[in-house]
Amino acid sequence: MRDFDANLSQFEAANAQVVGVSADHVNTLQAFTDANKIRYPLLSDFGRKMLPAYGAMVTDEQSPIYRYAKRAYFILDRQGIVRYMKIQDNALDLLTAEEILKALKESGA
Repeated sequence: MRDFDANLSQFEAANAQVVGVSADHVNTLQAFTDANKIRYPLLSDFGRKMLPAYGAMVTDEQSPIYRYAKRAYFILDRQGIVRYMKIQDNALDLLTAEEILKALKESGA
């Protein structure tokens, strides 16, 4: 997340907006934002409505991490159409801002 924050001006130059979405409560996200000086919005999907709709939540009821959010990256165009999607099996596998900027350019969004 800090990588995205450090490269925020490059996203803005590409007319893109960075937004984070988490299953954490809004108060938890605010504390995280404050502690890490994150300058882009972090939205809460505490009710878990958006994450499963985008395939970004563990939905296997037998899984020990059932209803946990997955690490995922999406690029949506101005009409809300998904132009790029990468959902990681391992939440520790992070994409860099550079990788997402490249995908943004290639997506035409």
